[in-house]
Amino acid sequence: MKKYMLFDHDGVLVDTEFWYYKAGERALADIGLTLDKDQYLREMSQGLGIWAQARAAGIDEQTIIRQRQVRDDYYQEYLRTEAIEIEGVVEVLAELSKYVRMAIVTTAKRADFELIHEKRQIKQFMDFVVVREDCQLAKPHPEPYLTGVKRFGATKEETLVVEDSSRGLNSAVAAGIDCAVVYNDFTKSHDFAQATYRIETLAELKGIILM
Repeated sequence: MKKYMLFDHDGVLVDTEFWYYKAGERALADIGLTLDKDQYLREMSQGLGIWAQARAAGIDEQTIIRQRQVRDDYYQEYLRTEAIEIEGVVEVLAELSKYVRMAIVTTAKRADFELIHEKRQIKQFMDFVVVREDCQLAKPHPEPYLTGVKRFGATKEETLVVEDSSRGLNSAVAAGIDCAVVYNDFTKSHDFAQATYRIETLAELKGIILM
């Protein structure tokens, strides 16, 4: 039986990945570039952002730095105004909290994370949160999930990671931790061959941890 769960955040607990993509698309459009969604999804799975496409198009670094901030501003605008709830998440976390200790391990920036959770009930079920600023290296490197295991004082064997992207799955696999991948329409094209479990909704996690 698993005793600890490390949840990815975006796309697993809140429906934000599409809006991060839209913010990047909008920031590139401002400088006359069209974001290739298929390329974005491929590069996202490797831990790369939209700026490789901008550099390939000849955009200079100063413009990229400026547009990165523009992208971040657009994203926060979407976080404030768009519906990003995933139905049933709070109820599932409440049930899981009877059996396991839980935490969030995310590549989200602290400012974005705090904005998302100003008026949501998800954090109450978590022992701690590991955000982008807490690690030197981001997913798909194993450091984020190894940091989560260490903070719990847990073993890898008694821990389960919950992810929705191949970038996150690769991070968990590199860390040597079992991973359940939950369906997300935005990342459905990713390679999840190495996942320990494939699930349609978070409600299926209870059955996994009680095996």
